[in-house]
Amino acid sequence: MKTKTLELVLSPLDNQRLANLCGALDENLRQIETALDVAISRRGEKFTLKGEPGQAARASDALQKFYDDARRSLTVDDIQLGLVEFRQRPQEEEDHGPVLATRRSDLRGRTPRQRRYIQDILDHDLTFAIGPAGTGKTYLAVACAVDALERDVVKRIVLVRPAVEAGERLGFLPGDLAQKVDPYLRPLYDALYDLMGFDKVQRLFERGAIELAPLAYMRGRTLNHSFIILDEAQNTTPEQMKMFLTRIGFGSKAVVNGDVTQVDLPRGAKSGLIEARRILAEVRGIAFCLFQTEDVVRHPLVQRIVDAYERHHDKQERPR
Repeated sequence: MKTKTLELVLSPLDNQRLANLCGALDENLRQIETALDVAISRRGEKFTLKGEPGQAARASDALQKFYDDARRSLTVDDIQLGLVEFRQRPQEEEDHGPVLATRRSDLRGRTPRQRRYIQDILDHDLTFAIGPAGTGKTYLAVACAVDALERDVVKRIVLVRPAVEAGERLGFLPGDLAQKVDPYLRPLYDALYDLMGFDKVQRLFERGAIELAPLAYMRGRTLNHSFIILDEAQNTTPEQMKMFLTRIGFGSKAVVNGDVTQVDLPRGAKSGLIEARRILAEVRGIAFCLFQTEDVVRHPLVQRIVDAYERHHDKQERPR
């Protein structure tokens, strides 16, 4: 592959900003190299970038952007999130989308689809989010639920997840119901703690304003004035999905999310999420947000891993 070498001089010279840009032991530069597939070397404020022409130019723009932001210390998380936004951002500045009432002042959609996902949740009573791991499906749904609770739009948050192991058999779990389902709902817990703080979440659990509900226990209920999140919905059966969707009551919102490439149901069993997408595609009032690999907001390697698995799957599906 043809490579190009670019020279970049950052100005005005500011040694503190350079240190913030590069990070400890140039760790921030290594993140940019990995994400954009370039090699970066530097002497002082002079940077040399080597890579495919388009990527080298993007790396040059990214370094300039991060240098502008480097009046404060930049963590690895700042660099990785910034790179996600940079890959998606047009040349002109664009709107960051709706502002949610959480304790994370920097919370916003990092890609156009994430911003559209948040807006879909705000505008619709039922939203489906389908896409690969790391695209923010669960975290942003919980953020919207916290926002609705803080603004008194709903009275409680209900977190639902099917209890299906990812290719393992854990046996019987000890403890009460909450302790049994805790391992399956851990990603939802983590998002709540990050967005509201541990103490506040515990108080809301005690008041019943946040509820954990294993999918199997949803039958027969009607949830009014609630924000309901069904996570890992690819592991529901069609019967379970229909049962869940008919639990939605007055004044409620529901978000259903999952990754149809990671179904852990027994071999031959149909996924309720796949079937619901087909059956409900034309139903008014329901939003479908389909995430792609470019929406992955995790370590840059995660996007490459997802891409590699998709290429492998496509090869297997291609007619011989």
